[in-house]
Amino acid sequence: MSNQEAVSQSGKVAIIVDDMFFASKVTSAAEAAGRKVERLRSREQIENLTPPDLPQLVIIDLNSDRINPIEAIELLKSQRELESIPIVAFVSHVQIELIRRAQAAGCDFVLPRSAFTQMLAQIVAGDLSSLRRNQARG
Repeated sequence: MSNQEAVSQSGKVAIIVDDMFFASKVTSAAEAAGRKVERLRSREQIENLTPPDLPQLVIIDLNSDRINPIEAIELLKSQRELESIPIVAFVSHVQIELIRRAQAAGCDFVLPRSAFTQMLAQIVAGDLSSLRRNQARG
């Protein structure tokens, strides 16, 4: 299993999620798995992520309005300290162009919102082994 398929069982999950319902859902699932959640709300917060307090996983809503999600993915993947942190994004399965842009930016896993919701507990627990890299499927 690669670094991106098995995430440390401890540590922090960073989220870029505007929707309060989804943010609450992710936070609850992460806390149930014994993980802390940090909401990233600006480019500056992403730029200021530094060791030893790096997240073990980043979850991004590709429909975020607060932070441009594609730019956030590019920024995370362009920094040496952050490039190996797995990014799991979710979006409506019909937003094909947005899915392609996220994949091109370097997003590790792109899931339809429904699959993300179904697999949320295992994702925040750090088990990414059943996710198909870079693919959104319905």
